[in-house]
Amino acid sequence: MKTAFTASRLYTPIEEIQNPLLIVEDGKISHVSSRTATEVPSNASTFDFGDAILAPGFIDIHMHGGAGVDLMRASSSDLPRLGKFLPKHGVTGYFATTVAAPLDDTCAALERLADAIEATISDGGPQARPLGIHLEGPLLSHKRRGVHPPENLVAPTLAIFDRFWQAARGHVRMLTIAPEIPGAMEVITEAARRKVCVSIGHSDAQMPIAQNAVKAGARHATHTFNAMRPLDHRDPGIIGEVLSDDNLSADIIVDGIHVAPEIVKLFLRAKGRERAVLITDAISATGMPDGRYQLGPIQVDVSNGKCTANGSLAGSVLTMDRAVRNVTQFSNWSLRDAVQAATLNPSRAVGLAAHHGVLSAGAVADFTVLNSAGEVLKTIVGGRGYQAHA
Repeated sequence: MKTAFTASRLYTPIEEIQNPLLIVEDGKISHVSSRTATEVPSNASTFDFGDAILAPGFIDIHMHGGAGVDLMRASSSDLPRLGKFLPKHGVTGYFATTVAAPLDDTCAALERLADAIEATISDGGPQARPLGIHLEGPLLSHKRRGVHPPENLVAPTLAIFDRFWQAARGHVRMLTIAPEIPGAMEVITEAARRKVCVSIGHSDAQMPIAQNAVKAGARHATHTFNAMRPLDHRDPGIIGEVLSDDNLSADIIVDGIHVAPEIVKLFLRAKGRERAVLITDAISATGMPDGRYQLGPIQVDVSNGKCTANGSLAGSVLTMDRAVRNVTQFSNWSLRDAVQAATLNPSRAVGLAAHHGVLSAGAVADFTVLNSAGEVLKTIVGGRGYQAHA
């Protein structure tokens, strides 16, 4: 079955197409062009979104849950609730992200998440899919652990990494690690060999250690500025490496709480339109009323958009569409620039850009429909529509 989608504009996202024609067949994009170049096929069903914008579905490579679902504890019956919530905010794919917990609990969670990644969604309507696992804990610095429980942090070894890898059945696609911890460099090298996106973060590393991590295979940085040794003009540390190394992509939480808007603007200027990545670090409280929620083994209090545990920030209730709009408000970036940071850039960082985060022939037909303010009007997952609430 062939379906044609038209609108006022389309972001691929690296280019903008006026009066676009996007054709979907069997859940994949088969054609993208301007309507001036190609006529709508006579045998296609057509959906016209008027003066709206077609953009790739957002990809969130760092999120712990939402809609009351905590990904460390969720059962298979819980996940559809999260899967249906995310498209309301333009997200079509995500990396289920862990938090430091007892090793047996972590491995059990990894097995459940691997089941979810391998499962086929046969009913219940279009849902955002877990595309991989982001192992955020437990290979983190005690000094920069944030809210990750200190008793659950472990020293990085090849044996412990392989235990996680086996539990996840190879679905670990991203690893956050503090490179200064003894044993970290060996794990970085091995993880990179297995095509894992190694991300430096939760780290008190000096700049030379961060540089050695990049040489060992790290290529990304986790929630820049948060849970990192602060930047100093004579002792730049890990942030100095993250901001100055053009070989590193880096992500940031643009909720106006984790990082001041002015620093967001500096970050975007430093990493540029190719390497800046938006994440939410969202927890189970996202989309829910204020109250107390779980983040793995951690109890988090949520009030007025701020998530805290024992006085420290503990994830967020940010949604990706809000992050995109915040970028346009905090900087001189256009909506298309901000969309790229939520789509193609994260997909490139984790090696999924051939099929996700881009509107081009051969890609999965995951896209969102935005108005000119960046608000989500509708989201299509695998060629199937999901109506967002106003």
